[in-house]
Amino acid sequence: MPSDSKQKILITGASRGIGRATAEQLYRNGWQVVAIARDFSDWSNRPSEIDIIELDLSQTAHLPKQLKAIAKEHPDINAVICNAGAGHFGALEQFSYQQIEAMVQLNLLQHLFISRAFIPQIKHRGGGSLIFVGSESALSGGRYGAIYSACKFALRGFAQSLREECSSRGIHVGIINPGMVKSHFFDDLNFKPGDDPANSIPVFEVAKAIESMLNAGPHTVIDEINLSPLKKVVKKK
Repeated sequence: MPSDSKQKILITGASRGIGRATAEQLYRNGWQVVAIARDFSDWSNRPSEIDIIELDLSQTAHLPKQLKAIAKEHPDINAVICNAGAGHFGALEQFSYQQIEAMVQLNLLQHLFISRAFIPQIKHRGGGSLIFVGSESALSGGRYGAIYSACKFALRGFAQSLREECSSRGIHVGIINPGMVKSHFFDDLNFKPGDDPANSIPVFEVAKAIESMLNAGPHTVIDEINLSPLKKVVKKK
C-alpha cells in the first residue's frame, strides 16, 4: 500500500516513542494519520494535520463503544498500527491480581478489541494493513517478565492467526518485535539499555521497518520483523 495513494492510517500509542516516530514518518511521506494516545501534551510540535484522539486504551470496558465511534468518524481508515503498551517487570508474586489484569488489558486485550473494530471496515474497503508492535519478549521468555511475555507471545500468535484468516480479503497482517528501544518505555522501570548507542534501537529505525511492512507489494506480506540492538547491554538504575 504505497504512501503516495494518501491512505489513512490509525496509530495507537502515538504520543511518544515508536508510535510518535511512526506517525511523523508516515505523515512526512504522505499518509493521513489518526493518532490515539492517552495524553498528547508532550507532543508540542505536532503537525496540525495529524488528527489526534485522546483515549485510555487500558479501560477496555468502554472500548467497544469508543472504537465504534472512531470507525464511524473515519470510515476511510484502511491501515492500523497497534503500538500502545507498557512494561512492568518483577517476580509473578509481586503483582496483585488487579495489576495482572491491568497488564493483560493494556498489552493484549485492547489490541484484540481494536482489531475487532477495524477489520470489518478494512475488508469492506477491499484490503489494507494491520501491524502489531510486539517485542523481543514474544520470542523468548525472560526472568521477571512472565506477564509481559505472556501478553506478547499471545499477541504474536494472534497476529499469525489473523494473517491466515484475513489474507483472502486482501489484508496484510504482520508483527514487528523490537529489542530494547531508546524511548520513554524505561522511564518507570529499574533498568534501561546501556549508554552506548549500540545498546538500543533508535525509534526512527523501528518506524522505518514498520513503513517497509506497509509498503510491501499487493501480493507480498512481511509477516514478521525482529529487530535487535547491535550489543545487548542492560544497565541497572
